[in-house]
Amino acid sequence: MADLEQTLILVKPDAVQRALTGEIISRFERRGLKIVAMRMVHVSRETAEQHYAEHVGKPFFDGLVEYITSRPIVAIVFEGPQAISAARATIGGTKPVEANPGSIRGDYGLMVGRNLVHGSDGHESAKREIGIFFPDSSMFDYAREIDSWVLE
Repeated sequence: MADLEQTLILVKPDAVQRALTGEIISRFERRGLKIVAMRMVHVSRETAEQHYAEHVGKPFFDGLVEYITSRPIVAIVFEGPQAISAARATIGGTKPVEANPGSIRGDYGLMVGRNLVHGSDGHESAKREIGIFFPDSSMFDYAREIDSWVLE
């Protein structure tokens, strides 16, 4: 079987408020990715500032923090071969109106500030972000019967 990697997905407040959480999760699962950790959380300001640390000092930083802390989100760790790339392709481009049809953002988004989902952009960020949202949780390690039909 291929090497597995993990990625963090955040179902953002706009998606939760629009009742798209189940649809979004199902897109990743249908892709073949496996949920190994999941929780609903109202993000604290401290956690938001840690998560968006690379944007400190940018004009949009305060808006990001205010938005992600405004309502509950769903944080999920997905696992699979090339999970980061697979998840980012499933999410679609940052600008929803330019995202490919069939992607989450391409199908459900209109504005950058309401783009529904966050996904880790690389191995280092995935490791860092998972540690922020799941600091004390161990990931579930379990077999799925479908994996032999999805993974080589």
